[in-house]
This record gives sequence, structure tokens and C-alpha cells, in this order.
Amino acid sequence: MMNGYGMGGWFGMGLWWILLVVLVVVFGAWAFKRTGDSPSAPRESARDILDKRYARGEIGRDEYEQKKRDLAG
Repeated sequence: MMNGYGMGGWFGMGLWWILLVVLVVVFGAWAFKRTGDSPSAPRESARDILDKRYARGEIGRDEYEQKKRDLAG
């Protein structure tokens, strides 16, 4: 008589589909947020970037010292 769908019939089956879609959307939003740029993630300061550029040899000692002074004051 109910073709194996139990007491809920088509209505109960529809609720399960809605629940499944909601779970997929919530999981997708959670996964996207985790891969995005988090506001709580520490960011590099200008001084850190300057130090790295000097360490890689992109800028010379004089330029490094000048930029360091500029950042300090």
C-alpha cells in the first residue's frame, strides 16, 4: 500500500532530501571558510617582510637600514 516508504510516504522522503541538501551546504560553507583567509591567522609585519627581502639578497644593506629606520619612525 505505501510502496516501502513507511509512515512518512513521499512527505518523509522529501524531508530527508531537504536535510541532505542542508548538510551538504553547511559542509561546503565550512570547508570554504577553512580554506579562505582567516582573520585570526597571523599576518606578516612590514618588518618581517623587510627582513626576508634582505636575507634573500633582494635589497642591499644600505637600503635595508634606511627602510628599517623608515618603518621605526
